[in-house]
Amino acid sequence: MRNYLKAAGLAAVCVAGLSACASLQSGPQAMTFFVTSTGPGKGGDLGGLEGADKHCQSLATAAGAGNHEWHAYLSTQAPKLADPGFVNARDRIGNGPWQNAKGEIIAYNVAELHSAKNNITKQSALDENGKPVNGKGDTPNQHDMFTGSRPDGTAFPGAPFADMSCGNWTKSSADGSAMTGHHDRSGPIDAPWASSWNSTHPTLGCSPEKIRPTGGDGRFYCFAVK
Repeated sequence: MRNYLKAAGLAAVCVAGLSACASLQSGPQAMTFFVTSTGPGKGGDLGGLEGADKHCQSLATAAGAGNHEWHAYLSTQAPKLADPGFVNARDRIGNGPWQNAKGEIIAYNVAELHSAKNNITKQSALDENGKPVNGKGDTPNQHDMFTGSRPDGTAFPGAPFADMSCGNWTKSSADGSAMTGHHDRSGPIDAPWASSWNSTHPTLGCSPEKIRPTGGDGRFYCFAVK
């Protein structure tokens, strides 16, 4: 009974605030969020959403977290402005909560993830093996995470507006672009957009050579849907 009350008390502390909270569970099977340790290697061509999801699943399985169904945090654009054929990243990652490989809570739900209360930082946005990812000040800087999303996790409008998803994650050429976020919450200036985890700036293009100059390596966020 005493142990039950102790666990319940710790859970209450967790609910009260992310900064002082670690999950009640840890280990690979409990991980429900990570940054990919590597991209598929084709720049913005991730094989579409299906290919990106498979990449998340493959990395998670290799790390011992294949017990979950994994989705990439990516939005896609409709062919044209008025078309309904878009996908919002926020709608495809489940309901939460999510925690990293060390058991640290990232967010309890979708609303918190897209608010100032989320816990995505350089220290917590670890890869599937629990290792930190290079950020601003590291060599090379690799803090650009593909998202194709606006700050609230929704898709950008389609044509005639700019490509913000590298042709819906099928393009590896020098043209096009993809919106990125900074996992380390650090940018060139002290402004909210520059420190956004999911919507900071677009890439210079979609080829590996075009995504590296601004701090990219073809990485993205993976969330356990269930």
